[in-house]
Amino acid sequence: MAQLIELTNRSGLDYLQAMLARGQNLRPVLAEIGEDMTESAKRRFTTTKAPDGTPWAPNSATTIARYGDLFARKKDGTRGKKVEAKIAGKKPLTGETRALATTINYQLQGDNAVSIGSPMVYAAMQQFGGKKSDFPHLWGNIPARPFLGASEADKTNIAELVRSYMRGE
Repeated sequence: MAQLIELTNRSGLDYLQAMLARGQNLRPVLAEIGEDMTESAKRRFTTTKAPDGTPWAPNSATTIARYGDLFARKKDGTRGKKVEAKIAGKKPLTGETRALATTINYQLQGDNAVSIGSPMVYAAMQQFGGKKSDFPHLWGNIPARPFLGASEADKTNIAELVRSYMRGE
């Protein structure tokens, strides 16, 4: 049996109509989600952890050696302590320019979606990994180091952003 609900309080009707109107235009909240998710992805380059909290695979010996080749050696062939410390402390996915971490951005996809990513051609390889057997141009296998995606904290934040937006807060 159907029930009829009659709202006689004007402020209740206004609130409900405003909520319905906000539901017709999600672009403002999608932009907030995009901004927050972009910053969350960028922070992963500092923590070196995937959205699920697992640590990224460390750099391979080949990567460390290639990175070390960027620094000058002393006449005796050694490097200074500061240079050695810098090489030893190199975090995964932080190349010479840090371009991957600095180019993460978001784009609204129409009125009901937002995408987060990087225009760097190698972003997908870093996100999903790759095998030398599938990609002969690689100098070795590249482990997946997911930097995009929603952590549990991100999911909670997204839900709160949507809740606040729909309430008009």
